[in-house]
Amino acid sequence: MTSGLLPLSGMVVLDLTQIMAGPACTMLLADMGADVIKLERPNGGDDTRRMGPPFINGWGAGFLALNRNKRSMALNLQKDEGKEVFRKLLQRADVVVENFRPGVMERLGLGYAELSGLRPRLIYCTISGFGSTGPYRNRGGFDLVAQGMSGLMSITGFPDSPPAKVGVPITDISAGLLAANGILCAYIHALKTGQGQMVDTSLLEAGIAYTIWESSSYFANGEVPGPLGSAHRVNAPYQALRTKDGYINIGAATQSTWEQFCRATGLAKLIDDTRFIAPSDRKIREQELADLLEETLSEQTTASWLQLLEEAGVVAGPIYDMAQVYQDPHVKARNMLVDLDDPELGLLHNIGIPIKLSATPGQIRRRAPGLGEHSREVLHEFGFSEEEVATLIESGVVKA
Repeated sequence: MTSGLLPLSGMVVLDLTQIMAGPACTMLLADMGADVIKLERPNGGDDTRRMGPPFINGWGAGFLALNRNKRSMALNLQKDEGKEVFRKLLQRADVVVENFRPGVMERLGLGYAELSGLRPRLIYCTISGFGSTGPYRNRGGFDLVAQGMSGLMSITGFPDSPPAKVGVPITDISAGLLAANGILCAYIHALKTGQGQMVDTSLLEAGIAYTIWESSSYFANGEVPGPLGSAHRVNAPYQALRTKDGYINIGAATQSTWEQFCRATGLAKLIDDTRFIAPSDRKIREQELADLLEETLSEQTTASWLQLLEEAGVVAGPIYDMAQVYQDPHVKARNMLVDLDDPELGLLHNIGIPIKLSATPGQIRRRAPGLGEHSREVLHEFGFSEEEVATLIESGVVKA
C-alpha cells in the first residue's frame, strides 16, 4: 500500500544542466518528487530543445524525454541581476547541479566555494567530460570521446571490425546515474549533520566503471581484452546464436544451466563431450561450440526455442527492436511505458521509472516545460514581488 508521498518531496534542486548527462540525473530526482527548477539561458535554453528529428509539435523528442517533471525558469546568469536572483533562489535550495566545463561557474562567481559559503548545507554536483581535477579537466567531453577513452569502444563490436561505440550514449546516462546516487548519499549526510559537500563525476569515469570483467582480467594477467560480438568475456555459451528465422540470446553460463540447455535442445551428448566438459573448456572452444549449437538451433524458429527453453528453465531471450520492446506484455506490466495526455502536444509516450518503491513510488506528473514556462511562478514562490518580477522580465534578466 502506497502513502501517496513522493520520496524526495521537499528537496529543491537548481538545475543548470543541458543535453544528456545532467538532465538524466535531475530527471531521476524529479521523478521521485524533487522540485527541479531548470534554469536555462533566455536565448534558446537547453540545446536539446532544438535537437532532432524527430520533433513533436516543434519540441525535440529527446528534450521531452529527459526533462519531464521539471519546471523551467529562463535566467541570464551573465548579468549581475541574474546572479543575485540565483543567490536568492539558493537560500531555499538543497542541491545545485551543473554540467559546464570546469571553471565556468567559478568565473560567474557561482562555484562551489562561493555557494557553499552562502549555504553550508548545499550539495553541489558537477558533471563533466573528465572531472574537476586532473590534466584533462578543461577538455570538453562527449559520450563518443568518453566511450573511446574509457576502453568501451575497444571491447564493443566484433573482432577485426572498425571501432564501434555502444548503441546508446551510455557514459552520458551512466554519469547521470552516478551523479544522482552521489547527490542522494550527500543529501542523507546533510540531513544527519547539516554539512553539505561537492559531488564530482565524469563521463570518462562512468565509462571505466562499466569495465568490470575487462579491467579485472587485465589486472589479473596483463592481457588486453578485445571485442567479442555478443559473447561473454568469461562464460560460454552466453551469446546470440542463429535460429531458423533470426537469433536468440542463450545464457547457459553455469554448469547446471549448460546441462539443462543440452537436454532441452536434444544435445545431451555434449554434456559428456570432453571438448566441453568444464566452463573453461567451453570458453576456449567458444566458436567451435557456437557452430555446433547453431546447426541444431537453425532447425526451429526463435519463438519455438524460446517456448521450449522456458519450459526447461533455461535462461534465454529474443532480440527486440524498439517497437517490439514496448509491445512486450512484461514491459507493459512493469509500467515502462507511461503515457501523458498534454493539451498542447497531445499523447506523449514516456520511458517508465525503472526503480519501483513499494511505499513511495515515483511518478511522471508533467511533461517537460516550455522555456521560461514557470519563471513567474518560481519567482513569486521565492519571495519576489510582482513589481520585481516585471522589472526582471523587462530588463531581460528573466524570460517568461
